Amino acid sequence: MGRPAVSDLDTTHRTAPVRVMRIISRMNIGGPSTHVSLLNAGLRDAGYDCLLVAGSEGASEGSLRDLAEARGLRLEIVPELGRDIAPWSDFITAVKLYRLMRRERPQIVHTHLAKAGFVGRIAARLAGVPVVLHTFHGHVFHGYFSPKKTRVFLLMERLGARLSTRIITISPKLREEIAAYGVTSAANIAVIPLGFDLDAFARQPRGTGEFRRSTGVPAYAKLIGAVGRLVPIKNISLLLQATAIARRQEPHLHLVIVGDGELRHDLEAQAETLSLSDAVTFAGWRRDLPNVYADLDVVVISSDNEGTPASLIEAMATGCPVVATRVGGVPDLIADGVTGRLVPPGDPMALANALLARFREPEQARQMADLARHQVLERHQASRLVADIDELYRASLANPGRRREHSLTSVGKAVDV
Repeated sequence: MGRPAVSDLDTTHRTAPVRVMRIISRMNIGGPSTHVSLLNAGLRDAGYDCLLVAGSEGASEGSLRDLAEARGLRLEIVPELGRDIAPWSDFITAVKLYRLMRRERPQIVHTHLAKAGFVGRIAARLAGVPVVLHTFHGHVFHGYFSPKKTRVFLLMERLGARLSTRIITISPKLREEIAAYGVTSAANIAVIPLGFDLDAFARQPRGTGEFRRSTGVPAYAKLIGAVGRLVPIKNISLLLQATAIARRQEPHLHLVIVGDGELRHDLEAQAETLSLSDAVTFAGWRRDLPNVYADLDVVVISSDNEGTPASLIEAMATGCPVVATRVGGVPDLIADGVTGRLVPPGDPMALANALLARFREPEQARQMADLARHQVLERHQASRLVADIDELYRASLANPGRRREHSLTSVGKAVDV
């Protein structure tokens, strides 16, 4: 007779492992790729049968497929799945995902990032998957596209929400923004903070000098760092402007940019225009991030829009002070003047002043970094993330046709509201 249809599976009295298909647009270097690898590894160890499906990375984005492979995860690549909207490729992707779901018979499809979320949820509903979930790691409703294209994405996400059993965000602020844009009601959005394997960062001694030596940065330099993709939304241009302003008062300031992307050439040109060629190092992608954060005096996020930046969590776990723009979910991670410094987006003078304060008030910076380290190690471990997702999966499987109205606290424990 063959295997039963997905919609006919009885999940209330199961003995076989729950089958989960996790779909992400691409495994580029960044927090979401690390997130999905940790989730599938943790859930597999908890008894789930997990398949990770991903698309193609861009030429300068880097790849974390090896992270999934090193953990022995089941990984399926759908080349047509990627970042950009392309109607024909999107149609092919939806067909391939539908066929994959009919073959694998997942009881849960969980999508991540906008492109995978749209085509993945359509395919899941066509395939009769009982539970369909989507995680917003951020959103593209401001700072990314033209107003016309943004409206298209909003319509896509509203449709996607109607196809979803549940929507997940990674911070309370992001939940508020998603609801405010009319994607779905706040009652249908669960908040599950990010979790990472932070042991290597927590064990890392401060100031070993290894990263400075490998990049030729002198030991006396007051070292500012940014870690991430060199794309418009990250607004590294703002950080370059702020560095130029701050160097007028602190000439030993040095900026290192760890990452790569489409704007690297433009940013290198801007650094030269600002007379920063000798004060800025473009280090490219690095895998020794604990060493990187250990040698930085401050890590900076200068973005126009963010979810919860993985680089801030990792930096805080090493005890590195942080400065960031007050955007997206960043205020849920950093309390201004308590665990770091927040500045308005797009304000180079405010960012410069926050950088200068780091070096003029070293004891306060150390105290904030110590508290930040304690908080992220308590709240953002992978084990907590896996436990939260497991709880949500079990609740969703128990009531696949009903949207439970519950939220999660900032440390991830589910509570009914």
